[in-house]
Amino acid sequence: MNILVTYDVDTVSEKGQKRLRDVARICKNYGQRVQNSVFECDVTETQYLVLKEELKAAMDEELDSIRFYQLNKNKSHGLETIGRITSYDYDEPIVL
Repeated sequence: MNILVTYDVDTVSEKGQKRLRDVARICKNYGQRVQNSVFECDVTETQYLVLKEELKAAMDEELDSIRFYQLNKNKSHGLETIGRITSYDYDEPIVL
């Protein structure tokens, strides 16, 4: 399942800044950052449930917001990018 995770974490306090780092680290474990607070993830149903639970534990539900969007299998449909490309297509060969 392909999902897009977006988040907005209140960073006014030091605790908020730590939550922001924790949320980003959790998302990085499941996908790739495509913008500062946006991650594309290709996960199983079980991984999706675990990801949501990890993020719920890391956030402050009174101050922070996390959104999950389910994408079509072919992520390129409906995607238009202007400017620098910040993601990789892991379905294509990667040359190192």
